[in-house]
Amino acid sequence: MTKAKGAGPLFTLMEVCGTHTVAIARAGIKKVLPETIRLISGPGCPVCVTHQADIDRAIEIAQIENVIMATFGDMMRVPGSKMSFENIKARGKDVRIVYSCLDALEIARDNPQKKVVFMGIGFETTSPTVAATLIKARKQRIKNFFVLSSFKLIFPALAVLACSKQVQIDGFILPGHVSVITGSRFYEPIAKSYKKACVITGFEEHDILKGIKRLIEQVRQQRYKVEIEYKRAVRKEGNVQARRILFSVFEPCPAQWRGLGLIKRSGLKLRQEYRDFSAEKEFKIKVPEAVEPKGCLCGEVLQGIKSPRDCRLFKKVCTPLNPVGPCMVSSEGTCAAYYKYER
Repeated sequence: MTKAKGAGPLFTLMEVCGTHTVAIARAGIKKVLPETIRLISGPGCPVCVTHQADIDRAIEIAQIENVIMATFGDMMRVPGSKMSFENIKARGKDVRIVYSCLDALEIARDNPQKKVVFMGIGFETTSPTVAATLIKARKQRIKNFFVLSSFKLIFPALAVLACSKQVQIDGFILPGHVSVITGSRFYEPIAKSYKKACVITGFEEHDILKGIKRLIEQVRQQRYKVEIEYKRAVRKEGNVQARRILFSVFEPCPAQWRGLGLIKRSGLKLRQEYRDFSAEKEFKIKVPEAVEPKGCLCGEVLQGIKSPRDCRLFKKVCTPLNPVGPCMVSSEGTCAAYYKYER
């Protein structure tokens, strides 16, 4: 805890889910809280935390002849170092929006003469479905389907943030969707080892406010634990079967995060028996050094160091119609939420 201006202790709480970021902004929760409670946003938007180099690699692969790139809609307009998927699609490259990895597999079945690449982004909520799709592809012996894995695991990032000296976080509003898969046990080291308050909440206003209340109580009492406010969806053990499927196909590996840098065991790569589905193995390309958008503060926003309002580009140069960085592109991005709800 630090000191609030002319008041008591300042409690700094971070939400690490993009859906929470949008819900908090839409409901105006920050406006009704006392000045002693500071809410900041973390790396909860999977599109936003995808490193610039990973985006550049995907764009390079998408430009290879006879390749169909399948991706989620939010990725289309995310700027790479030079271009976006939207730019190369306008130039005639085959980039398609899909709603699931199964959609991409169907495209591969329908286009056996093409190589279909699914750009995989997301946290533990998304990756088990991709693992299940790859199990299906392997059983059906589909040879023209590949996954470019940019998946992230949330716990290693929380550990980095818990140790941050730039932002002294007192507690975490933990992600509801991810926690359905991981369960609450997953976060216990954050509470016990790092002495941070932890509450898993849902997405309604009353869910979030109850979660904030519980976090403040933990910090005041210095009794750090993981509480489940979202009991209608989250169990202590999580979804054991989904995790079993996930880690039968993928294994942890180092990963680059936008803003947070390289974090050990925070990414997912395909296990050896599924390596034939790896886009990186299939397309051995060299990607030039990534270039971050000039003046963009997305990296600092994702760490909670800066607010979108601190960025000189916000609302002036960077808007939803003309996004400079991914935090303005994604529907779960902090900058997009601020632009829509907190102007």
